Amino acid sequence: MNAPVNPAASATTPAKKPRLTTSAMIASIASEGQRVTAAPFGKALVELAAQRPEIVGLTADLAKYTDLHLFAQAYPDRFYQMGMAEQLLMGAAGGMAKEGLVPFATTYAVFGTRRAYDFIHQVIAEENLNVKICCALPGLTTGYGPSHQATEDLAMMRGIPGLTIVDPCDALDIEQAVPQIAAHKGPVYMRLLRGQVPRVLDEIEGYRFELGKAKLLRDGADVLVISSGLLTMRALEVAQDLAADNIGVAVLHCPTIKPLDEAAIVEAVRYQHRLVVVAENHSVIGGLGEAVASTLLRHRVQPAGFQLAGLPDAFLDAGALPTLHDRYGISREVLGTRIKTWLR
Repeated sequence: MNAPVNPAASATTPAKKPRLTTSAMIASIASEGQRVTAAPFGKALVELAAQRPEIVGLTADLAKYTDLHLFAQAYPDRFYQMGMAEQLLMGAAGGMAKEGLVPFATTYAVFGTRRAYDFIHQVIAEENLNVKICCALPGLTTGYGPSHQATEDLAMMRGIPGLTIVDPCDALDIEQAVPQIAAHKGPVYMRLLRGQVPRVLDEIEGYRFELGKAKLLRDGADVLVISSGLLTMRALEVAQDLAADNIGVAVLHCPTIKPLDEAAIVEAVRYQHRLVVVAENHSVIGGLGEAVASTLLRHRVQPAGFQLAGLPDAFLDAGALPTLHDRYGISREVLGTRIKTWLR
């Protein structure tokens, strides 16, 4: 497969890296030696469900691969295996919510959005039902090609009225988001990082996830990176790297995509003469980048410069995940090089 490639990213791809095996197609997003937590979503849901007997778990044949197997082991009478039938998964979750339960429905993001979109729209969102849809493999977190890469899920889900959308950065975000989305009245779509999930935000003094709020994780005079999901982790790494070149990089983390914290974005950009880069693990079409651009335009705020560091509007290649992150410009090394190029 030869999908269009970002020329700038390709030109700066680090050379002489070791040849990767096919296992790297499903590699962890954690760097070597980075602190991780195993299955933070499953563990957080098990803990919460001990105090919330109305919480139930459903999946479409993917309990192990969304970390919901931990919930199934702890509460077998509250777990429902729906088989490979995502429309049924969402319809059943809606029915359970009508009976007063709080369903957590899990699958892969491509299946939960592309296959079940109409059921989410009509059965769940139109009636504002209390269903929590938690979907693994968001964006470019697998190397198995377009069939598994949910690079347009935010664009699809942002169009559904009343749907809250969460894109957590790390294990801490997930652990703190689970009880908050359960307490929120109404439907939620959360992008889910599973398996060995990095821990980075607990190194930020005083950080706590708050549904609907963006957080300034660090300040810097030259560049403001507005980011979500795993790209916040990358932005923090790039900020550390560029500090060695006396380039100050601020990072504004937006874990809630909808409703977007427009006030925090405007405050971070207005009266600050610095380049604004929106970094996201999603297509540049219809995601956080366009939401931020719309916010700035409507509030009549003009940054010194504006760039999108997202995935291209293309069907992406299959291959080793580290290679693809380099190719499409969202790895630590290539993202740092892109930002320095934009500054020049």
